[in-house]
Amino acid sequence: MRYLVTLKVAAQPDEPPPADLIEAIFRLGQEATEAGALLDNSGLAPSSEGVRVEVSGGRLTVSDGPFAESRELISYALYEVRSKEEAVEWTSRFVRLHRDLWPGWGRPGGRAATVRTRGLRPTGLTRRSTGRRPRTRGPAAGCCIQEA
Repeated sequence: MRYLVTLKVAAQPDEPPPADLIEAIFRLGQEATEAGALLDNSGLAPSSEGVRVEVSGGRLTVSDGPFAESRELISYALYEVRSKEEAVEWTSRFVRLHRDLWPGWGRPGGRAATVRTRGLRPTGLTRRSTGRRPRTRGPAAGCCIQEA
């Protein structure tokens, strides 16, 4: 099953992450990729560079960032693993690296972070099965677009 992991922080740190943390994240990503678990991951541009597209009541609204959320979504990872427990294990290892190698990360008075791991439901509509991109249907939908 596929799992999407997202990382949100209350505020972007003033200082860059320590080199030890970057190296450890790289090694963990390499291990997960070689194990066949990590399909994709990336940091995200700030919401100030994004656009929100919403449909509600039949009306389409496009809004430029930044957005009013108090937490900024800063990265994601996409895993394909056998179980939710395996997805949680990879996610926990990633979070522990931050806690252990970046002073103040996730500690009282430090940077607050939320990491979510959610399973993706198979739709049966994939580019492979249809030759084109899947479409979402429903009365209301919304998404944010950020340049990679």
